[in-house]
Amino acid sequence: MDIIFGRNKKEQLEPLRARVTGRIPAWLQGTLLRNGPGMHTVGETRYNHWFDGLALLHSFTIGDGEVYYRSKYLRSDTYNANIEANRIVVSEFGTMAYPDPCKNIFSKAFSYLSHTIPDFTDNCLINIMKCGEDFYATTETNYIRKINPQTLETLEKVDYRKHVAVNLATSHPHYDDAGNVLNIGTSIVDKGKTKYVIFKIPATVSEGGKKGLSPLKHMEVFCSIASRALLSPSYYHSFGVTESYIVFLEQPFRMDILKMATAYIRGVSWASCLAFHREDKTYIHIIDQRTRKPVLTKFYTDPMVVFHHVNAYEEDGCLLFDIIAYEDSSLYQLFYLANLNKDFEENSRLTSVPALKRFAVPLRMDKNAEAGSNLIKLSSTTARALKEKEDQVYCQPELLYEGLELPRINYAHNGKRYRYVFAAEVQWSPIPTKGISMLSNRPFPCFSPSDAQIIKYDILTKSSLKWGEAHCWPAEPVFVPTPGAEDEDHGIILSAIVSTDPQKLPFLLVLDAKTFTELARASVDVEMHLDLHGLFIPGADWDAGKQAHSREERDRAAERRVAPRT
Repeated sequence: MDIIFGRNKKEQLEPLRARVTGRIPAWLQGTLLRNGPGMHTVGETRYNHWFDGLALLHSFTIGDGEVYYRSKYLRSDTYNANIEANRIVVSEFGTMAYPDPCKNIFSKAFSYLSHTIPDFTDNCLINIMKCGEDFYATTETNYIRKINPQTLETLEKVDYRKHVAVNLATSHPHYDDAGNVLNIGTSIVDKGKTKYVIFKIPATVSEGGKKGLSPLKHMEVFCSIASRALLSPSYYHSFGVTESYIVFLEQPFRMDILKMATAYIRGVSWASCLAFHREDKTYIHIIDQRTRKPVLTKFYTDPMVVFHHVNAYEEDGCLLFDIIAYEDSSLYQLFYLANLNKDFEENSRLTSVPALKRFAVPLRMDKNAEAGSNLIKLSSTTARALKEKEDQVYCQPELLYEGLELPRINYAHNGKRYRYVFAAEVQWSPIPTKGISMLSNRPFPCFSPSDAQIIKYDILTKSSLKWGEAHCWPAEPVFVPTPGAEDEDHGIILSAIVSTDPQKLPFLLVLDAKTFTELARASVDVEMHLDLHGLFIPGADWDAGKQAHSREERDRAAERRVAPRT
């Protein structure tokens, strides 16, 4: 597993032409822009957790049947400080660091107050957000970094706190048809009140006839929800939206603010202040977008941990939402670098299996319904909502599929009725299973998750199509619709593939989304990293993506220290 998780990756600053086999559709023009951790050791120091690694951006620029690849580390303040010191000096969620390696418990105390609510990292390694005409690398702190999507150059740093009071924010915002951005963050101890803040960023801003003004300066608070435990807010990674509602899960995977306030002086990571409380409930908050207020009915379900919402929509007076749920927080534990070793398959066996689950909540309460009765009358799901009191409902989900993560959909169906989920299949089991390689149409032995697959799951028929190849690890599959497409699955699936086989080059996979047959792959002789999330920019500047960096940018790059391979 060291080849996937343990090694620092080298940058590919100049665009490198990929070797294409098969045929890329002529209409596919644009750039697949991705983000993820690429450097886990600096000098003689090492991060504790894979999610702490320094952000490495990479892109595949596609046009005229050709593909060009490039990668570049995000030049965050965190990256620059670490590289200059030749060691980790900025703390990440799973790794506490100190600027002065000689600090002892007494000198730490002098810095205690400044770290009560910490100034978090700007190592934006999780996703890419589109805001107006601009693109930003994002993480789960209050910082985002503007980037050039063609050259991957790092531009200005943005602090959400200058515009809205949040200390943390998700890397999975939603976009409406006009391009407005909707996101949610946590405001920690704001005048003694910890709350979840839903905020909106306009797609465009025009004042006094002037255009091109920064939308970020015009973000507004859409709604706020008080945390049920003021000193222990919920962790969350995403949320759901429908055409009229917002779905937020307050789960019993919670941060202890008092422990976080003393983490620096105690020399422990902020991750140690996060705990799963299996005796608690998961609360389902439904916010009406028209009134900007939460629905008064209290919905809850069993304890679980959710990183990714899939989609949500309304049907016959009910709100349905699909999520990837875990029974506990063991997934986060699995990705400590100490566990990503030769015993990974054995360690993963102890990890909760991700399950695609569907919940349904009634948008209107039947006051005449008896206690214990099911308020969901839909024939499309077996999910139930059991009335307990006049204003309290217990929700039981429908299990749709076990063993998938990193879900994506045709985003044109976001918030609406939909049928297909595209995801990476993971079984967390060292027991051999049989997969089907759509390339050869023959079964091959698959030791999940070291030979993961891409899956297309049909919610309507409960059937699936899969693509897989021995020793391959697929990244999150991204759906790109065919121009003028009418069918939900009429398009292309793109996924960056890395391999545990050092003799196999990484490649960009191009699948027909309808049949899941391979159309092409674009192989590149580089040290590609396993990324997390990203997006496709249609019709991006093809020539700019092919061009090398300017002389000035090459000179700046030469002056910087590039991460060594370890």
